[in-house]
Amino acid sequence: MTKIKFGTDGWRAIIAKEFTVENVARVAEGTVQWLLTNQRINLPIGIGTTHQPSVVVGHDCRFGGKLFAETTASVFTHYGIKVFMSEGFVSTPMISFATKKFNANLGIIITASHNPSSYNGFKLKGHYGGPLLPEQVTEIENLIPDKCSLNLDSSSNSQLIQKIDLESIYCKHVEKNFNLRLIRRSGLKIAYDGMYGAGQNVIKRILPETIMLHCENNPSFNGTAPEPIAKNLIEISELIKRTNKKAKTKRNKISVGLATDGDADRLGLFDSNGNFVDSHHIILLLIHYLCKYKKIKGKVCTAFSTTVKIKKMCAHYGLQLDMVKIGFKYICGIMIKEDVLIGGEESGGIAIKGHIPERDGIWIGLTLFEFMAKSGKSLEELIKEVYEITGPFSFERNDLHIADELKNKIVENCRRNKYQAFGKYKVQKLDDLDGWKYFFNDEEWLMIRASGTEPVLRTYAESSSKKKALDILIAAKKTLLSEA
Repeated sequence: MTKIKFGTDGWRAIIAKEFTVENVARVAEGTVQWLLTNQRINLPIGIGTTHQPSVVVGHDCRFGGKLFAETTASVFTHYGIKVFMSEGFVSTPMISFATKKFNANLGIIITASHNPSSYNGFKLKGHYGGPLLPEQVTEIENLIPDKCSLNLDSSSNSQLIQKIDLESIYCKHVEKNFNLRLIRRSGLKIAYDGMYGAGQNVIKRILPETIMLHCENNPSFNGTAPEPIAKNLIEISELIKRTNKKAKTKRNKISVGLATDGDADRLGLFDSNGNFVDSHHIILLLIHYLCKYKKIKGKVCTAFSTTVKIKKMCAHYGLQLDMVKIGFKYICGIMIKEDVLIGGEESGGIAIKGHIPERDGIWIGLTLFEFMAKSGKSLEELIKEVYEITGPFSFERNDLHIADELKNKIVENCRRNKYQAFGKYKVQKLDDLDGWKYFFNDEEWLMIRASGTEPVLRTYAESSSKKKALDILIAAKKTLLSEA
């Protein structure tokens, strides 16, 4: 058996190749051994050391999710651990929220998040309702056996499994924290692309008048990876443009579009012109709303690949900014210890104060709908308010699907500091916290980083316009491929 390693957000592998019932059982058994060793210190003070070990287990919409979740439950119950099992598919934020609500030791969701449909995965959540911390994940990795010791056909103890309706629990939590009536009566016309993922039922329940796209069962995601980035969301963009072109009154126009990924912990937005609004702009909008309009303060914590404009926004509002490695587990580690207003990643995963230390695409979408409803302003108008503080900018990303040999050579070149220029763009400063970020001036940069979950080399660029950002990516690709 090959050693199983967790990436930036859980273990992911191709279904029926590495992601098998046997390997899921191995991971579950390693997790059990860690839990039984650490249960007395894994729970917050006040619950008590006599608390029966328990976990929350669920799966998203991917192929085999129910089977793999049941396999996981079988392993845990064999060792006398109670399992709160979700009814039907659920999102990652639902599992995280339930883990905290039920005072469970761990949460586990079978999901490969935004990866293509050929993948599935295994995510671990701490008792506080967010990603398990890196050092704890490493401890579990080291306990995963070469072979599961159990007979899976007879190991389960069904008396230790309690089925729970996580979807209803989550929706009630949403209803308590948002003025849904205000959003519904505000005149906002919302379009939602569920990307065939786990967020679809929640939106149908809480905002039933929403225009729904890709909100049905399709484990193949219709051939498109359920990642909420512009190139995967052309259909909702065209829907907004087409609808608003035909609309004779403002009331008939779509005000805003929301998309969430496969397990609904990431999001993307669209304005009323069908233009994609990336996570960098979303993070800035949230800081602006929470500070100026809601008068809430706290530290801002963002991943290495986010826009430099966040630093300018934080300076404007007098907020401390922490920059961390890529992977929400690093942000979560700060959120559970300090007063954090917002934690966010380039990939669309964002958490805010007052919820759980976890990315939640639907929660963030509702926060922005609330912002629009309360202010009476369009998304475009609110972005203009942000630009008055930060100045305009554009962020672009290009994923290079290249052979591992070439990818590894480029990474080695980065380590050796080989790249001093990318075409006409001369490197002025280098930051290598997680990947390599080449600054051409204070506000233009290129970043290179190998994906932790996919066979991809990611390149990112920021500049004052989309044209300039794309030009940086073109120059980077040419340099990387010609000099490798």
